[in-house]
Amino acid sequence: MNEETRQCQNCKKEFVIEPDDFSFYEKIKVPPPTFCPKCRFQRRLAFFNLVNLYKRKCDLCRKDFISMYPPQAPYVIYCPPCWWSDNWDRFEYGQEYDFSRPFFEQLNELWHKAPLLGLAIGAESVKNSPYNNYGGDIKNAYLTFHVGYIEDCAYGIELLHCKSLVDCSLIGNCELCYDIMNGWKSSRSVGSRNLVESLDCFFLRDSYNCQNCFASANLRGKKYYIFNKPYSKEDYFKEIKKWDLGSHETYREIKKKAEEHWKNFPAKPEYKELSKNSTGSYVFQSKNCKECYEVIGAENSKYLFLATYPPVKDCYDISSWGDGMELSYECVVSGDAYGLKFCYNCDINSRDIEYSAVSDNNSNLFGCVSLRKAKYAILNKRYSKNDFEALRKKIIAHMDEMPHVDKKGRVYRYGEFFPIELSPFAYNETVAQKFFPLSEKSALENGYQWRDTEKKKYDITE
Repeated sequence: MNEETRQCQNCKKEFVIEPDDFSFYEKIKVPPPTFCPKCRFQRRLAFFNLVNLYKRKCDLCRKDFISMYPPQAPYVIYCPPCWWSDNWDRFEYGQEYDFSRPFFEQLNELWHKAPLLGLAIGAESVKNSPYNNYGGDIKNAYLTFHVGYIEDCAYGIELLHCKSLVDCSLIGNCELCYDIMNGWKSSRSVGSRNLVESLDCFFLRDSYNCQNCFASANLRGKKYYIFNKPYSKEDYFKEIKKWDLGSHETYREIKKKAEEHWKNFPAKPEYKELSKNSTGSYVFQSKNCKECYEVIGAENSKYLFLATYPPVKDCYDISSWGDGMELSYECVVSGDAYGLKFCYNCDINSRDIEYSAVSDNNSNLFGCVSLRKAKYAILNKRYSKNDFEALRKKIIAHMDEMPHVDKKGRVYRYGEFFPIELSPFAYNETVAQKFFPLSEKSALENGYQWRDTEKKKYDITE
């Protein structure tokens, strides 16, 4: 099929669907999108509350816990131990499909009835780490987000296979680091940006395979450099002793000087290591990936963001995670899956799931919420294989015949991600506000929710 220019029904701007895009949509049997890539990305991120946490009671055990949902959220929220337990029936909330009403209206009702996981962590794989979100296999962590296989870490976002980090983000295979952003296989380093395979380094930018270097930029395989000037080993340590790095005031002073020094050296225009035929930035060990950002180990994919858990193959419009994801489209914080379409927080051995949320270890679901180890279900009601497949086809046809139309006149048929108003989070709570900031007035006018900032002051407990 030839390249085609269409108008986004949200922003009204033109966008291009290329021949390879049409081939992908045909391969996974979905119609081409009616929203442009930017608007699709914004809408997915509006379902992703990463860092805003609240104190509330679990609606099952009634104990206080930390949740990504505030107490006043109109949903049933369970703490992680309760949600992952077998102390409740996930099919109790199942409902018959009603062909007299739009699909998304019925899904929204189920979303408000079925208990949601209050904090996106694996109850059994998280030890002594109650104040973290979107994480698994973590121990002794505090306020870390989107993390895996970490220990003794605090105040971090996107940490993978790390130990003993503080105030770091977008880090893999590092230990004993402070204030590092975009680091890989480094140790005992601080105050650096884009640091790779380095040791005992301070305030470096865009540097690789360095040891004992200080306040420099664009170094490769160097030792004993200060402000990009070489020193002997003895002189290097004499100079370093002049600064009291144990003082936060001194730390900030040196960091400011280093950042001014960095301006004397051209910044790396893009970060694509061991990647081929790919566009975007921070794309590593990938092949044939277009418009991808913060991606590792992806292939034949497009519009990926924060897919740092490889491998990812033949996927479009995935925002966050990956981890063995294949042939999937329009999903957010989902991974370890095959054949996911239009899903939120679906993971761990998931297969052939559509329009579902908070799903774990399921297959062949359509419009389900908070199911585990289930198959052939629609709106949390189980069916035989044949009945499921027949009803699924009828629902897809019904979604086209009776689409959901929001207050702005945007039409949602089969093939579009969840409508804006289905997000369980206020817009200003989500990652969308970081990338696409809106005022309260603009957010409400566009159909998003808004939540006023709460003054959080809690009594100290033992």
